[in-house]
Amino acid sequence: MLIIYRFLINSVFFLSPIILIIRLLKKKESLRRFKEKFCFFSKKRGKGKLLWFHGASVGEIQSIIPLIEKFEKKKEIKKILITSNTLSSSTIIKKFKFKKTIHQFFPIDTNGLSKKFLNYWKPSAAFFIDSEIWPNTIFNLYKKKIPIIILNGRITKNTFNKWKKIPKFAKSIFKKINLCFSSSNQSSYYLKNLGVQNIEFDGNLKFSQSENEKITIFNDLKKFISKRKIWCASSTHKYEEKFCGIVHKELKKKHKDILTIIIPRHVERTASIKNELNKLNLKVHIHEPIKKINPNTDIYIVNSYGKTKSFYHMCKNIFLGGSLIKHGGQNPLEATRYGCNILHGPNVDNFKEIYKYLNNIKISSTIQNHSQTVKKLNKLLNKKNNSKKIQDKLNNIGKEILYNTYKKINQFLDNAI
Repeated sequence: MLIIYRFLINSVFFLSPIILIIRLLKKKESLRRFKEKFCFFSKKRGKGKLLWFHGASVGEIQSIIPLIEKFEKKKEIKKILITSNTLSSSTIIKKFKFKKTIHQFFPIDTNGLSKKFLNYWKPSAAFFIDSEIWPNTIFNLYKKKIPIIILNGRITKNTFNKWKKIPKFAKSIFKKINLCFSSSNQSSYYLKNLGVQNIEFDGNLKFSQSENEKITIFNDLKKFISKRKIWCASSTHKYEEKFCGIVHKELKKKHKDILTIIIPRHVERTASIKNELNKLNLKVHIHEPIKKINPNTDIYIVNSYGKTKSFYHMCKNIFLGGSLIKHGGQNPLEATRYGCNILHGPNVDNFKEIYKYLNNIKISSTIQNHSQTVKKLNKLLNKKNNSKKIQDKLNNIGKEILYNTYKKINQFLDNAI
């Protein structure tokens, strides 16, 4: 199976110039730095112990920033290397005043590039975040006796079933992991079945992630929203927007000034969503291009990416989509870090344990139908703002998870490197 994987990844390597040109034209790659993916490094290693952290994109890298801040203070660690795959994730560490931490793009996982990468950087330990499993890199780390640690290890049911179709290959990879911090009990079960022997579960590291990004909000929009009672439906999918439209009409019977904000998961669906809501006799405003907002607007549709946090900042009652349909739900932690109350449908298998925990501490609630949603929102809209309380709860949970994880990593590293 490893031979087949190497054939496939080598095929990607030979096609990569075409792929990179397309991505460069779409501004998804850095013209100056894309060569790092072929092991033409733009930074020097330096001397001393180096810890290497790899995460696919923005979310994964943000989840380990509190850990990086702690390792920055550890004297015996001279350099911290963060790698990722996407252009957006490469800018994250620039927002922090790190002295030891640098960023490079993760190379294509061919056997040759993997060896070249490890020979240059010579990490004392390698950390992979979430579900980042790269066979050639794992095998080469193991050969060099470099400890392999998984942070926030996450395996979904679908991913587990795919790995189980190739059990010998799966076991040959997963048994090489020295230590795994799982993101949930369910993931712990799957990881153990795949061959990981040393598994810890102290909680999801994303609880310890803080939001320090500067929020930009247009004054006209802020002024408009401040005059209304609002709730927001975020990451919605087909069917869920119509559901929200019906809920809005019911809420309007009690709250004449109600405004529903919809942030669809796929913004290219904006026109069809608008048509569907117009059929319910609802007045719809599209976020961009920026134009004067009709004071009688019922539904405000956000039709561009990267605006979600601004609306979490302004709106404290959120319905998270992908949960009324069989999609598996969305991670609720970003919204809760802004002090938002969460409503969600029953289909949250991808984040089941997080939602269960948030339900238990009264931050989130499950809704099944229109009437239940209306009832919950009416209660929340009449309730005093509890954002500070939610944020304090999350901070305390996050601090405990971070403390335990960092302590166990240090204990492991003291014996391993």
